[in-house]
Amino acid sequence: MHRSTPALVYYGPSDAPPPRLYRPEEIADTLGCSAWWVKDRARRRLIPHTRVGRAYRFTAEHLAEIIRLYEQRPAQPAQTAARATEPLSEPGTQTGAAQPRPVVAPATRLRARLPRRQQQYGTVA
Repeated sequence: MHRSTPALVYYGPSDAPPPRLYRPEEIADTLGCSAWWVKDRARRRLIPHTRVGRAYRFTAEHLAEIIRLYEQRPAQPAQTAARATEPLSEPGTQTGAAQPRPVVAPATRLRARLPRRQQQYGTVA
């Protein structure tokens, strides 16, 4: 039986070529992480990807979205800048409205357990 080769697909001027697919190793090099991390996140469906057979592949759009997903922004930049310009107040004086204090759970002292042999036999070998 003769196996035929797939016919070449012609892309006309209005047809765009398919996007280039990148391997996890290439994405990892770009992101500065390991290929294992990229494959693990794709396997758990935490990052966008394309699955071709059993292989994970990524487009340029996928890479841009991964970067956006893991982007860290400063927390409340306007308030941070305002606090930096405020003069420091003396202890015991309040500025503005009363600040609520965070609720802190009382600390519990941790105790080590006895070794397993001492628990079973009452002696340490």
